[in-house]
Amino acid sequence: MIRHKYLKIEDQFLIDNVKGITLKELTERFNNKFNLQLSESSIANRKAKLNIQSGIVGGQFIKGQIPFNEGKKWSEYMSPKGQANSRKTTFKKGNIPTNCKPIGSERIDKNGYILIKIQDGHLNKNWVRKHRYLYEQSHGKIPKGYKVIFADGDNRNFDLNNLIMVSNAEELIMNQRKLISENAEHTKVGVNIAKLLSKAKTR
Repeated sequence: MIRHKYLKIEDQFLIDNVKGITLKELTERFNNKFNLQLSESSIANRKAKLNIQSGIVGGQFIKGQIPFNEGKKWSEYMSPKGQANSRKTTFKKGNIPTNCKPIGSERIDKNGYILIKIQDGHLNKNWVRKHRYLYEQSHGKIPKGYKVIFADGDNRNFDLNNLIMVSNAEELIMNQRKLISENAEHTKVGVNIAKLLSKAKTR
C-alpha cells in the first residue's frame, strides 16, 4: 500500500477544518475535497503529527461550537465529485427523515428482525425488537442475560405462545444439541431439556 504524502494545501485544509468535526466527517470532507480515498486512521495520524484536535468530547459537539462549514458554500470545501455525492443523500424539501416516523412504526433491522418504534427523543433506544417488546408487555421486563426466541423459528410469528424466554446459556445448549426445531412443541421440549442441563452444569 502506497503511503500518502500530504501536501501543504492538504495540511492546511485539516488545520482549517478540524474544529468541531468528527474524524469520520473530516475524512469524508478531505477525500471529497481532494478526490482521495484515505482511511480514518491515516487522517488521525496526520492530525496527531500536526498536533491539531477537533475539540469534540466523546464524539459530541461542545455547546457553543461553530460547525466548520457554517456559512460556507459546498464549493469551498468539497470537490465537484463530492458535491454530486452529497446531493444524492441530502434531504429534499418535504422529505421526512426516518427518525421522524410515528410511534408504532415498524422496520426491519440488518439481521432480519422487525423493530417497532416505542418512543421519541432517546436516539437508538427509540426502536426495539418487536418480539421482545410484545413479550415484555405480557410478562414483564426481560432480565439481563436472557433473550426471547421463536418456538417455530419464524421471526414473523408474534403469537405470545410462540415466544419463549431462555438464558444465553440455555440457548447455547439448544444450538449445540440441535434442540431448536421448526416444530414449536419440539422446541419447547428442547427448552426444558436445556434448562435441566444448564442447572446440572452450574451445580
